[in-house]
Amino acid sequence: MSTTHLEHTSTPMRSLDRIIHSLIGWLGWGALFLAPPVARIALAVPFWRSGLTKWSGWFQVSPVADFMFESMFQLHIFGHLYSFPAPDLLAHIDAVAEILLPVLLILGLATRFSALAILVMVGVIQLTQPSAWSTFHLPWAALALSIIALGPGPLSLDHAFALWSRRRFAPSAQPKSS
Repeated sequence: MSTTHLEHTSTPMRSLDRIIHSLIGWLGWGALFLAPPVARIALAVPFWRSGLTKWSGWFQVSPVADFMFESMFQLHIFGHLYSFPAPDLLAHIDAVAEILLPVLLILGLATRFSALAILVMVGVIQLTQPSAWSTFHLPWAALALSIIALGPGPLSLDHAFALWSRRRFAPSAQPKSS
């Protein structure tokens, strides 16, 4: 018969061990509850703020955004600079994405897909501004990957819809009569 180390210790030590394990359990539960919405907000805010600068009116992309994609932004690939293809179209797509994706993240709706789309955007931004990898791009990528891995969390519309659909489409507990 094996015995644990705690069986040979005093009662106060066993009580302290139980308290520590209980606190660790609560800390883990709290982090799993709070981490997804905090990560969603942390990733959404910089993209939302950037998206606001891309518009000059209702459905009117700012001339500055068009100019940036046409003249300023260039892809750094294998030591060469390349212009963006269809810069006007990409400026519009970017402007919409930088407003829509943060809203979806905050709401926790299509969360993993929104985080994946932002991760792709971060990759393109990295190719455009390679010197900012450690200050912006790496933390954004880490947040996006964390959201993809953890999911939306319980404080999200995705979670609410999942609960609703499980209840709505769950097999009935009543036996079928012939």
